[in-house]
Amino acid sequence: MSNSARDTVRDTIAAIATAPGPGAVGIVRVSGPQAHVLAHALFRPSHPGFTGLKPRRLHHGSLLDAEGRVLDEVLAAFMPGPGSFTGEDTAEFFCHGGPAVLRAVLEELLARGARLARPGEFTLRAYLSGKLDLTQAEAVAEAIAAPTRAALHLAQLKLSGALSHRIATLREALESLRARLCLAVDFPEEDVECLPLPELRQEALAAAQDVDRLLAGVERARAWREGVLAVLAGRVNAGKSSLLNALVGRRRALVSATPGTTRDYLEEQLDLSGLLVRLVDTAGLRGAASGSGPEDVDPVEAEGQDLSRDFMGRAEAVLYVLDASCPLHGVDRVSLEGLDPARTLVVLNKSDLAASREPGDESQVVVRGLGLDCVRVSAKTGDGLEELCARLRERLLGTCAEPDQDEVAPNARQAAVLRLARAELQALAADAEAGLPYDILGVRLEAACRQLSELTGEIAPDEVLNSIFSKFCLGK
Repeated sequence: MSNSARDTVRDTIAAIATAPGPGAVGIVRVSGPQAHVLAHALFRPSHPGFTGLKPRRLHHGSLLDAEGRVLDEVLAAFMPGPGSFTGEDTAEFFCHGGPAVLRAVLEELLARGARLARPGEFTLRAYLSGKLDLTQAEAVAEAIAAPTRAALHLAQLKLSGALSHRIATLREALESLRARLCLAVDFPEEDVECLPLPELRQEALAAAQDVDRLLAGVERARAWREGVLAVLAGRVNAGKSSLLNALVGRRRALVSATPGTTRDYLEEQLDLSGLLVRLVDTAGLRGAASGSGPEDVDPVEAEGQDLSRDFMGRAEAVLYVLDASCPLHGVDRVSLEGLDPARTLVVLNKSDLAASREPGDESQVVVRGLGLDCVRVSAKTGDGLEELCARLRERLLGTCAEPDQDEVAPNARQAAVLRLARAELQALAADAEAGLPYDILGVRLEAACRQLSELTGEIAPDEVLNSIFSKFCLGK
């Protein structure tokens, strides 16, 4: 947000508020002092008794251009400020969802004096008019981008003001402490109640612990908002790409009997009952790349195998795929011995083939001897896939516990500001223990309060607002 953006909030803005592409319904939104005038200029009611756009009601009619030509048959709504989302007069037109229709309506509004809204400007105006604080405004974007039901719950909790309330409570305690500290600074010779340094230290440490409790939700929520990494690894032609296609429900990876078809990695998202998994199919392993044999591997494929091992080292879960219809290969033996049992689930693929149905086959004996868990599946028929997904989710939950129903989870910006506040509080406690003067201690406490004010937007530099709202979509 530039300096001029604050100065132009009295402009009337317009934008298409629905996603690009054809749809049954598309929405064009207008907000600002001329919203009511523009709505009446374009709208022609179908009801003969129409007396004007009544607040918060839907009216059926048509939108006309300046020459009286029909742009579309619509439902129109008007929300007067301050009772609208933006706090300003707002009009919305519910049109047919064709891109040409929506563009025509938007262009007519712009031709009549509205300005095209910047990304996130409707939510920015809601923030500037006091309808939302900054954490709630950010939660709007998080709700839109939520990849799973669990991530949506985290966003909606923040949108309800849960994080704002926690921060306000913490800030009230610090402001009370600050008032007592200022009293000691301003009236050092007076007979007034003074704040003992040991008490100040304890209060600062208690506040730092409150910040720690907020930060604890960041890592727990990361998996539910951003996803956890699970890697499909194994020897060439074990069926990794077929398994990826079966799990995501479509033909995402090329499948061929020719070894080494997958040379790079492919990533797809998988929703496991609210847990977002970034599922990566990697290049198949061969002997030459693992030191287990003389197989010929060209440089491109060798680089792909190195990338596979890198993914295996970083992943929260490794799905090591074996071709259970064949004897265990030396490459697999070496690879399995180097895997962490806590992060590994061995997938015995091709269970539809007769040889893989033997209950005591060599693969299972070796796998269980290494302390590794395994599950039988058939990527071809789908057998065992449901069990595989359940076992994978269970294993991942061992590394990323589900957030509590009422747990708020700061985003990356909020976490960074909270860490700064915690650092000031910890430094305040150390300075109080060292016996520093009250005026110096007051600087630390003021800095912590300022950081908390920046979280909710009571103090919000233009560059912070620009960084936040520029990531929003148009029309929101």
